[in-house]
Parts: sequence; structure tokens; C-alpha cells
Amino acid sequence: MAQGPILIFDKSTLQALNPDQAHWMDNFFMSNITPLFYIETLADLEKEVRAGKTSEQVVGEIAYKSPDMQAYPNVHHLTLIWGELMGKGKIEMIGFPILGGGQPVTLGGATGIIYKQSPEEEAFNRWQNGEFLELERGMAKRWRRELESIDLKAMAASFKGIHERAGKPQELADIKALAEAIVDGPDQEAVLRMALELTIGYGDWGEQIIGRWNTLGRPRIRDYAPYVTHVLTVDLFFYLGMAASQIGSDRKSNKADIAYLYYLPFCMVFTSRDDLQVRSAPLFLRADQSFVHGDDLKADLKQLDQYYDALPEEEKKKGVFSFAAYPPNDDSYLVTQLWKKHMKPPDGSEQRKPKYEGKTVYVPPAGSNPKEIIKALDDFEANAFPLAPETSVAMDEAAIVQFSRFVRRTKGKWIRIPEKDEE
Repeated sequence: MAQGPILIFDKSTLQALNPDQAHWMDNFFMSNITPLFYIETLADLEKEVRAGKTSEQVVGEIAYKSPDMQAYPNVHHLTLIWGELMGKGKIEMIGFPILGGGQPVTLGGATGIIYKQSPEEEAFNRWQNGEFLELERGMAKRWRRELESIDLKAMAASFKGIHERAGKPQELADIKALAEAIVDGPDQEAVLRMALELTIGYGDWGEQIIGRWNTLGRPRIRDYAPYVTHVLTVDLFFYLGMAASQIGSDRKSNKADIAYLYYLPFCMVFTSRDDLQVRSAPLFLRADQSFVHGDDLKADLKQLDQYYDALPEEEKKKGVFSFAAYPPNDDSYLVTQLWKKHMKPPDGSEQRKPKYEGKTVYVPPAGSNPKEIIKALDDFEANAFPLAPETSVAMDEAAIVQFSRFVRRTKGKWIRIPEKDEE
């Protein structure tokens, strides 16, 4: 089964793909699904759509094209911010999604994590069939109301003075540099309070967070809370960009679009067709990350679809997993280039060996019969003992990490899992 670089996509990219192209994106990338994507998709229930289609049909089409085979929902950024500021643990910003809801377990001296299907994934399965809960329709209405209530012009005006005192930078790179300079300013308590105000608010924990920071010796916010620093820098960049008239304050959805950048630390590749994200995201990516325009990704997935479509019909009937575990070893494909940059070689060499091979639970080496792998996972889930929820099990140290999800046997014209594998 394919793995691939960790990808974050926005709704504009997915909408541009047809089902066959969406299948190949899911096959060759492990997608970090941001909470914003779910919310934006759901909000389309309250959106006027093009003639000839209902809003339910539009949402259903998006849900059908959304990754199901290699989809990993990220924890909401506000939850991560709260946890970091309250000292609940370090947030790893190394290109992997932050997952929630996993149950730590143990069996035969080995520990693992079992993830059940998330509520969001379950909802997407229903939406494909036009099934929407009244609660979800209410959430769609509330999202639209909240978006309309945002006064971006007022926020832009409030940052006008800061922008002017800094010499009125106009280039987005210079505006980001100004945002970073503000975060690293001399009054770090003011920076922390601003971060609280722009993110989780003060609530009952605001002064507790300030008190904890004081107890730790008032360290630089960048060192104390790296993820909060990232989110705050994105927000300052956005508001200063509007003050400089380089980011529009008329389009309310810009606030949702810029929020995708909150999740950049948790991917290897980010793709979008949205103008604001196209202009802004590259400024926030590390050197070991990649930005891909959604149109370029679509064109490459189209070429890959044509490449595999030329295979004999008998070969295609065996299922995609049998012939497309890796992209073609051909650098003319963008997907292959991304694999070579972020993953192991597409020829399948340098396979990583399993961390644990015990007597009770056997983890088959990569390349083993898929049925053996499935049996090992099923045995582990059936026999493992749950550990306390607060037990920490590092993903890269776990013997088994198991995800339960609904995967369509086919997507578009492609057979992903042949019927015989169901036996």
C-alpha cells in the first residue's frame, strides 16, 4: 500500500480534481485533513451554488473526492495552542499531523496506538450519500454567520499605525519580517497577552498561563511556545498585510483561507489554488517543505492517470495496490519529484524495517502479503489491553499504529481493492 509525503490541500485544489485524479492524490500522498477543510465543506450547505446542482450535491461531490485511504485529521489549532501554553507537552512541528483520539494499548510487551474512525470521517461518509444531520446543517448556518460577523476592515485599521511606524513595507516578505520583529519585541509579556487575545482568549486560564510563564522565568515567547509563535506570526502577517492593502479586507473568507497556514508545520507539501495562500504560504514553509500550485498538481495527476490507464486491463483489475505502490521512477512527474525529496526512492529500496517482531504480535516486513498485515493488525486490536488515556506512546516507537476507516473499494474508474481481497 502506498504511503507518500504528508500533504495539506485546501478546498480549491480538491474541487479542481476529477474523481480519478483525486484517487491518485490519495494513493500517493498521506493527507493531513485540517479542521478548516471539514468546516468549509460543511459550510457549502449554506452557499449558493451553480445552476443545476443543489448544495447537498456539491458537498457530496467534495466528500466523495476527499481522501479516505490515507486521511489523517489534525487536531484543531486552538486545542494545540491551549495545550502548549498550559504545558501539556511539546508540539512536534516536523511535517507530521498531530492526531487526537488514539487509544494506547499493550500486548506481549509491545505498545501500540489504535485510532478509531473520527467523527469527521464518519460525517464525510454520510455526506457522500446525501445524508446530513440537522446538527450539521445548524453548524453550517453558524459558520456562515460567524464569517459574516468578522470586521476585517476594523482589524486592518487597528494595525495601520504599526504598519506606518515600520516604514510602510509593501512586499509580503517584508510584512512577514515585520510580524516576526513584533513577536521578538522587548515586551514579551505584551506579546504573550496579544497571542492570547488573538487566539484562545483569556477565559479562566489567561492569568494562569501568564503566571506559569512568569514562574518559568519569563522566557522568549518563541522559545516558550513555538507553535503559538507560528500562529501569532501568521495572524500578524494577515492583519499587517491588510493594513498595507496587500491583502484584501473586503473578502471575509480571507480569514478562513489564511488560517490554513496555521497547519503548515504539520505537512511536507502544501497545495492550493487560492490566491492568498499561493502568495503567502511559501513565506512560512521550511526549506524541507514544498509548495505546489493546485493547477500543477492537477496536471501531474492527470498525466499519472493516463500513464496507469495504458496498462493492460487484466493488470488494472488486480487493484491499484498491486501496481502503484510507488509513483513511476521518472522525474518528469511532479509526484515522483516530491517523493524523492520527502520520502524513500520510488523504486521501493531502503524499506524501513518494523520496530517490533514479537511472538504474540508479528509485524510483517514491508512488502508482505497484505492479508498477513491485516491479520496482524486485527489480532493486535482484538487482544491488546488498553492503557490509561494519558499514557504517552511515541508514534515512531509504537509496535503497531492502527487506523480504522471506511475506504471505498473503487474511486472514479479505479479498482483500489479487488473483490478477492475481501475473502
